[in-house]
Amino acid sequence: MSTSTRRRRYLRTAIGLAAVLVLSVVGAGAWFYHRLDDNITTFDAGGVATERPPAPVPATPGAQVPVNVLLLGSDTRDDGNNSLGGGDEGVGHSDTAIVVHIYADHKHAVGVSIPRDTLVTMPSCKLQNGTWTTPKTDQMFNSAFTVGEYPKGNPACTQNTVEKLTGLRIDHTVVVDFKGAAAMADAVGGVEACVPNDVNQYGIHLKKGLQKLSGQSAVDYLRARHGIGDNSDIGRMKRQQAFLSSMIKKVQSQGFSLPTLLPLADAATKSLTVDEGLGTAMKLVDFARSVQDIKLSDVTFVTAPWRFAGERVRLVQPDADALWKLLREDRTLDGQSTAGTGQATSSPTAGPGAPAGADTPLTPEQAAAPITVVNGVGTAGLAGSGAETLKARGFANVTLGSNEPGHQTSRIGYDPALKATADQVVALFPGARAVEEPGSGAITVTLGADYRAAGTRIDSVSAPSPAPGATPDTTAGATPGLPSPGGIPTGIAENTRNADTDPCANLTFG
Repeated sequence: MSTSTRRRRYLRTAIGLAAVLVLSVVGAGAWFYHRLDDNITTFDAGGVATERPPAPVPATPGAQVPVNVLLLGSDTRDDGNNSLGGGDEGVGHSDTAIVVHIYADHKHAVGVSIPRDTLVTMPSCKLQNGTWTTPKTDQMFNSAFTVGEYPKGNPACTQNTVEKLTGLRIDHTVVVDFKGAAAMADAVGGVEACVPNDVNQYGIHLKKGLQKLSGQSAVDYLRARHGIGDNSDIGRMKRQQAFLSSMIKKVQSQGFSLPTLLPLADAATKSLTVDEGLGTAMKLVDFARSVQDIKLSDVTFVTAPWRFAGERVRLVQPDADALWKLLREDRTLDGQSTAGTGQATSSPTAGPGAPAGADTPLTPEQAAAPITVVNGVGTAGLAGSGAETLKARGFANVTLGSNEPGHQTSRIGYDPALKATADQVVALFPGARAVEEPGSGAITVTLGADYRAAGTRIDSVSAPSPAPGATPDTTAGATPGLPSPGGIPTGIAENTRNADTDPCANLTFG
């Protein structure tokens, strides 16, 4: 056999092996996607209300639009979930409800937690026999999920209720049960979370401190209410927000490649119920990739402004309506517009009264200067409010420090080498005392009691009237109507948590 003949044979063999390999990989990928598709459960779109908020319109042809995702956590014990949550089998409630608003630039997002005990108007919802209920007022929010006693709950009814409450059009709804939460935590190799205290009751055993949670321990952390932290649903929501932040951080650190996403999708889809728009593995992966450019520092969580009304919760007005309006207009919590550029731009309402120097563009060096915001009072969400003010101004390297209660006056410490940048920061916090800190290499903003009370006296604002027969708890929840220095209503600012916050900070409402 000639040398040229042998070379041609080897070449054909190599090409054949390569073709077999490619076909095998493609076949395996197709098999895997098919397996994920079989995992996914969708709910009937026929239960979604016909009268809905309008869909957003692209700013220009082909431009991206905001996306609203309703994330629900079901506490059902059915389908094997009682092994993780205890109790008897049956349809559960949606004790976790977070509206995730992805801005049109797909580089910013905010997640709004709705307290499970919130009294709301429940619109007409579809029953299993095809009939529809009549609207009802003063219903506990999490009961919408149980309307009709569907085996896997009634996500459509909860979606209808959220759209009625917020005026936002919900594009996708995702329901995760205990098994799904455990599986996803396992799939990413555990999630870093902070347990406020030792827990040894109700079958839950957790150790105090920062640790990696997965499986049963992750479910216990997310679902426990009594015996942990402040024993409230509000505190539980704060832990859930911190846990989701850590999970986002973990996924982003591993990358949005298929080797990362597919195992996570495999674990999640076995216990997910989704709308038909996310009803295939490819749709889920495409959606995940569409938000891969959102940095952790550009994700914010906020609890809808609330107050106790006896044993239930009412949303504080006008702050709650202001929050929904900001999201409907695709504006950040301090009224800024992302404008599809990935950078916040000035609100059209900004003008007279803006801080001195606010119109002077930051240099790249100033925008990148390291700034730490410290809560010097202890009021929940105070540091997050200050951080939002800085980010809206264009500062990109902003982190939150540990709480240091006891400060009456706001203080801005800075390295003398950063004086020009510190002057820009001082302009955002009128009355703050600037102090040189040679050798620090950074700027530290410590927000005092004067920051919280800026502009309006707390005792000059009346709280909303309580529900008939209810005794509101004036020590908890939001104080309505107070503007913060960053232009954020106090009811929003006090309930805000940035995703890059220390996981041990701000885990209770008290």
